[in-house]
Amino acid sequence: MVEESLTVRDNRTGLEYQIPITDGTIKAGDLGQIKADPAGPGLATYDPGFTNTASCRSAVTYIDGDRGILEYRGYPIEQLAEKSTFLEVAYLLLAGHLPDKAEYDEWVHDITYHTFVHENVRAFMQGFRYDAHPMGMLMASVGALSTFYPESSKVDDAHNRRIQIIRMIAKMPTLGAWAFRHAQGKPYIYPDNDLGYTANFLSMLFKMSEQTYEADERLVRALDVLFILHADHEQNCSTNAVRSVGSSRVDPYSAVAAGVGALYGPLHGGANEAVLKMLRRIGTKSEIPAFIEGVKNGNERLMGFGHRVYKNYDPRATIIKKACDDVFEVTGVNPLLEIAQELEKIALEDEYFVSRKLYPNVDFYSGLIYEAFQFPPEMFTVLFAIGRTPGWLAQWLELVQDKDQKIARPKQIYTGDRGLRFVPAAERWATG
Repeated sequence: MVEESLTVRDNRTGLEYQIPITDGTIKAGDLGQIKADPAGPGLATYDPGFTNTASCRSAVTYIDGDRGILEYRGYPIEQLAEKSTFLEVAYLLLAGHLPDKAEYDEWVHDITYHTFVHENVRAFMQGFRYDAHPMGMLMASVGALSTFYPESSKVDDAHNRRIQIIRMIAKMPTLGAWAFRHAQGKPYIYPDNDLGYTANFLSMLFKMSEQTYEADERLVRALDVLFILHADHEQNCSTNAVRSVGSSRVDPYSAVAAGVGALYGPLHGGANEAVLKMLRRIGTKSEIPAFIEGVKNGNERLMGFGHRVYKNYDPRATIIKKACDDVFEVTGVNPLLEIAQELEKIALEDEYFVSRKLYPNVDFYSGLIYEAFQFPPEMFTVLFAIGRTPGWLAQWLELVQDKDQKIARPKQIYTGDRGLRFVPAAERWATG
């Protein structure tokens, strides 16, 4: 008998099977030996949404949802948000360790001097309609980068991979800022290599006629922290998309474009906008009790609470709550904040929500910060994508170096007709 194993008895045949257990999992392929008919297919699992199926082994991000723990490469998110920078966290995710000074200086230099994009990319983005959604523009332009760097298809070349990773992280803010300016009918602003990563992004977003745009350092730091909080989150929908598309050995730009497409969906990247709509619909603190009753009766939805992974307080929500204070010192307090804080207070004390483990998640406060920056709701997901890019790339890098990985090809359970006789069109139509 295997020391760590699962004994499975097939009641159809009376046979027993020993399935090895490794790292708390069994290989789905090991179930294939269990057959009712020796000539038929083996047993498979049915798991829509991969709620309890591991698709890979990863050393990038650790989450313990029951205890509210999030770690990048073993480092708690609280420490990284307080003491690190986004580019240092990006290096950590990709390299697997914190950089020394020489590594960090080279990393920052390389990213800073790859922020410019080919002029044809500019022309490409200017071809979109005036009202094009920024996420649609971002998805298309990220995918288009693969045509400017055809050598990026050489995914087995370590040096080539590093160059493409640097380019991708460097150019995402440029593409995101240009999508923002396009929607406003404003001229695109080129990168300023004298500025840091996040300050440069704010410059490309908001610079007008001034010689140099100097953002308030508190705003720069708050946005940098938001990027850190969004940098990776294990095997979520968009990361799964990057890995699935990347499993075909396609270039990283195409794989990341798939991640942007997944993030575009309202069930993934649009939750913070839904929170703002909810808070506006509530309107005042006095309407909160009625709203709470509406939630309990199934007539309202409490947005920004609960998480598929976290069954405790989302650790990112605590950090964002602090960032709110820093941002509102500069911009003034968003009037929706008072409603949000009162709603959180009531929900955290109400047995209905506590028993269901409905705690605030990262989206509950992030929309308030983005709105304070004067971002329209359609830009919220673009900001999410910029922060998530290092995580996507770290997961893609891990994928292409993992010898266990194969091209993604899930099984299906066929439920349609079989063995029908085809009737030619003339015969079908003649009989009506």
